[in-house]
Amino acid sequence: MSDANKCSAQETAACCCMDVGTVMDNTDCTASYSQVFAHQQDAEETLAALTEKARSVESDPCDISSSLKPVKGGVQLDIDFTFACQAETLIFQLGLR
Repeated sequence: MSDANKCSAQETAACCCMDVGTVMDNTDCTASYSQVFAHQQDAEETLAALTEKARSVESDPCDISSSLKPVKGGVQLDIDFTFACQAETLIFQLGLR
């Protein structure tokens, strides 16, 4: 098994599920989000909604770092959610589907 396969959940595109042999060893506890919005208000609303979603999953406080920057066509929102354990990261990511 390569290190890349060991450290992150391998998803099957057809069914959005994890392979049975996926190793969860708490080395991949960060979920990232990035999107360009036409208006800053839309980006801020998305940040608030995703923050609320992360707070509903966390057992220990999730470290949330975000940035808004102007880009051609609007504003880009980048967020990193670092959870206490990899299972929470996975639950958060699956909850966004």
